[in-house]
Amino acid sequence: MTHIRWREVPDDDKNGLQHNREPDLQQLSKDDHLLTRHSRDGDHRNHEHAHLSSHMNHMDPSDKIFFTIKDLQVGKTLPIYFYYRDPSTSPHLISREEANSIPFSLAKLPYLLEFFSLSKESPQAKAMEYTLTQCELELMEGETKFCATSLESMLDFAQATFGSETQVKALTTNHLRKPVAPLQNYTIVEEPREILVPKVIGCHTMPYPYVVYYCHSQEGGNRLFEISLGGENGDRVQAIGVCHMDTSRWDPDNPSFRVLKIKPGTAPVCHIFPADNIVWVPLLS
Repeated sequence: MTHIRWREVPDDDKNGLQHNREPDLQQLSKDDHLLTRHSRDGDHRNHEHAHLSSHMNHMDPSDKIFFTIKDLQVGKTLPIYFYYRDPSTSPHLISREEANSIPFSLAKLPYLLEFFSLSKESPQAKAMEYTLTQCELELMEGETKFCATSLESMLDFAQATFGSETQVKALTTNHLRKPVAPLQNYTIVEEPREILVPKVIGCHTMPYPYVVYYCHSQEGGNRLFEISLGGENGDRVQAIGVCHMDTSRWDPDNPSFRVLKIKPGTAPVCHIFPADNIVWVPLLS
């Protein structure tokens, strides 16, 4: 396999990615073309989908993905952040054979840093450590999760979750026209269509030299929607959104509560899936 190299960042880097700080993964994704967005989804624990960096600005525009279920109506305008990723310069999924030939373990991090030619104090190394740590955390009650390092392993996880005889379908947010600006106002232009399924798997991109998806499913209380959005700059997006109906067990520091000005358990929280995320659902007969 051709190794993917992440360039090192000097200590005086103008973007503030000094080696002695936690990685600003949002900035890394822009500077080094990492396939990463710090998505927030059904788990909503502090270790997972709150801010990945303690020094990130509390007014981070990428928090603009949350809304309430009451907002799901034609004509409603919402500020939404869509990060555009250039596929030609971003890491790609590798084959199962290639993925199985490379250790994927926090215990093997020193070997992996040498394999990918990274210094242990680099922001890229810290990003890898973050991903491996998340993938090895214990499950929450009612949660199923898996870090997929290949398309084949992600499909296997989906079929194991829904049942080996169940056919599955992948849903994504699609930009019908390339976004002009990452953050702009979008108006719901058609009646949102609810996708009625008993269980949903959300797969979210994680920072790594090749594509890694954090996939998980949480029992109960989720409603899935297809949402047609029209941007103020003429952009058109066919978005996938999920509404989590029970937020009582979420971390109070989750950014969704700050954005929506609510507290855990008081109201459903909805969010848009970024375009590089995948939502798996069972095909029902």
